[in-house]
Amino acid sequence: MGTVGIDHMAMPTANAEELIAFYKKLGFEINDEAEWRAGKASIFSIQAGDSKINVHPEGFTASLRGDTAVPGSADICFVWDGTSEECQQMLADAGVEIIRGPGPRKGARARGSLPAVSMYARDSDHNLLEWMVYL
Repeated sequence: MGTVGIDHMAMPTANAEELIAFYKKLGFEINDEAEWRAGKASIFSIQAGDSKINVHPEGFTASLRGDTAVPGSADICFVWDGTSEECQQMLADAGVEIIRGPGPRKGARARGSLPAVSMYARDSDHNLLEWMVYL
């Protein structure tokens, strides 16, 4: 037995409303949004398959978080279940600019031996986002 995957990661945001709107435009579900808006939860999360990204809104403080965590410091790679062209269209439809790619990349699957292409963009906090498309 050992580590088999990533359950969640966390990132701070400078503007929770803009971040929620950005990820919703891309089709992500936001967990605990209603509870957060009602003041019943201190954070919300962005669901990505079986993993999630916990978002620490403005003013959130916790003893268990990265010492130097600041908005815009995340670098996240998502796996796209479709073609590169479909991913490009999804980003275009959401008004998200691709800043690099698509181009060949080495992903995590099969220890980097599966052929893939990826494309990069930035979210509303300027976090670096990548979409990996396995061929």
